[in-house]
Amino acid sequence: MGVIHCGSEVQQNHKTSVLAPIGKLMIVSFFLFILNSCVSKSDKKSIDIENKKQTISISKDKYKNQLYGFWLGQCIANWTGLITEMDKIGNLGEIKTGDFYTRDHWGKPDQPSIWGEGIPSELSPTIDFVFKDTNEIWGSDDDTDIEFMYQHLLYTNKVNMLTPKQIQNGWLKHIKSDEENYLWVSNQKAFDLMKAGVLPPETGNPKNNEHYDMIDAQLTTEVFGLFAPTRPDIATKLAELPIQTTARQEAEDISKFYVSMLSLVYAADSNMSMRDKILWMSNKSRESLPSNSYPAKMYDYTKLLYESGITWEQTRDSLYYRYQVNQKDGYNITSRNLYCNGCFAAGINFAASLVSLFYGEGDLKETIKIGTLTGWDSDNPTATWGGLIGFMLGKDGIESTFDRTFSNRYNIHRTRQNFPENGITTFEDMTDKGISITTRVVLEELGGKVDEVNNAWIIPVK
Repeated sequence: MGVIHCGSEVQQNHKTSVLAPIGKLMIVSFFLFILNSCVSKSDKKSIDIENKKQTISISKDKYKNQLYGFWLGQCIANWTGLITEMDKIGNLGEIKTGDFYTRDHWGKPDQPSIWGEGIPSELSPTIDFVFKDTNEIWGSDDDTDIEFMYQHLLYTNKVNMLTPKQIQNGWLKHIKSDEENYLWVSNQKAFDLMKAGVLPPETGNPKNNEHYDMIDAQLTTEVFGLFAPTRPDIATKLAELPIQTTARQEAEDISKFYVSMLSLVYAADSNMSMRDKILWMSNKSRESLPSNSYPAKMYDYTKLLYESGITWEQTRDSLYYRYQVNQKDGYNITSRNLYCNGCFAAGINFAASLVSLFYGEGDLKETIKIGTLTGWDSDNPTATWGGLIGFMLGKDGIESTFDRTFSNRYNIHRTRQNFPENGITTFEDMTDKGISITTRVVLEELGGKVDEVNNAWIIPVK
């Protein structure tokens, strides 16, 4: 980001050698006064005079509120998106689901999913937001439970990066083996391999796991982005082994895109609108996608359609025809004759996620609505962006958006096992653990420090 300017340029290279000590002190004091007057108190950037590095100060109290917003936003979006999960996947192959949903279907009766045996979702008779009141408990689901587990493993093992053995031990301890375990495709295969003694990353190796290019890693690793604020390079390093536990190639790249998005929230200009922040963060994350890969081309194509001014429904339909019908840009899922035409695939669900991200424009309600209606594995990308925007808004911002309060309790034992307190915890406890992990990463990986007076992290800006 370079030197911060306010009005006329502040010169750094003063010829101070000829000045008296008092004169030096006056210049430095004036410089700091000008610098501090140019930035907001909540997202303050400054210069570390001693080390001559630009830094950013992040309030730990604010970050805690935002981590709470991440988990709450994910839960709202996850359970809302579940209503329409696999309702609409197109009309290719043996399973045909008719026309896709449009905006007009919001608030209308839900239609059965591909495995619903003709029965709509039990979560809601209509396609609408799903909430938990203060006297209720949010249940875990596959969009939040493995992220919860990874955070728990980082916290209990007191590490920044998990080892292959720590991941294997965590999966075997916390995932049910002989009953419903809420694992599918690549996650299930990786779990089976771990039970047989295979360690990550070999559990995601295409030679061992034929589902390596499915969606699984996209919904289990986003949280790593929040442990390394402003530094997507560090965040993706922390997330690399968890991602490779179930993914390779394009699916791995897409997962890193999501991690990058969450790490960049504090790198964006705090004066930007929500829409502009979202676009800046996504464009920066796009830079990490290999240019000739189908995820990069999906991103560019979706963004082009969004910028053209057509509706999100038209963009979603165009993506369906381009990638699932016509198999453009190297996306060949349809020709592989997979179950439900690869409706769990990393690619088509990445494209669908971009529709809600762009057209939602940082509005939490609108993003969840579009994500829920777009199609395919609708709860997964919807939960991802619900978590991102929920983090940007924080707990207070989410409550203001919906003009209500929500349950703060979370039951990880709905889908997982062997956690303290019979699996019932609170978002406050979850955020406390997140703060602890982030503090360690800031100190040990980001080269930052803790400002005890202001209860803040001071992080060097790369």
